[in-house]
Amino acid sequence: MRKLFRSTSPTLLVAFAALLFAGFGCAKKPSEPPKEIKITADDKMKYDLTAFEVKPGQQVSVTLTNVGTSPKASMGHNFILLKQNTNVQKFLDEGSMHAAQDYIAPEFANSVIANTKLLGPKESDTITFTAPFVPGDYVFLCAFPGHYASGMHGIMTVKQ
Repeated sequence: MRKLFRSTSPTLLVAFAALLFAGFGCAKKPSEPPKEIKITADDKMKYDLTAFEVKPGQQVSVTLTNVGTSPKASMGHNFILLKQNTNVQKFLDEGSMHAAQDYIAPEFANSVIANTKLLGPKESDTITFTAPFVPGDYVFLCAFPGHYASGMHGIMTVKQ
């Protein structure tokens, strides 16, 4: 028995190595194509899209366009995607004092997955990010004071 084990051991190692390389090399699952999302925001404090789905780890491109006519100082809009379990009200309350940072408080910056800049009338901004790998719902919102309460928010669902 001992002789048999010694003679087959290198063969088993080579076979095992071949299986490992095959599993990590050529047999990769094709990646999902990038998901392009276009959202408009208006003077009624509404997004035209309030829900969309992505795959875990998928590249996502979001373009926000402010189609309103009111000045940025009184009706600016942004798109902020938050990590799961972020306290949305606290995020908004703290952010309301940080207009120069597009209403994102420094202490909540690590709660943001992706965000556009604050947009005035007829402005657009595109952001690209990798969707989280953890399935579930992720809140997106406009952080301009009062806009979330008026309904300017939605859900990005990560779903296999």
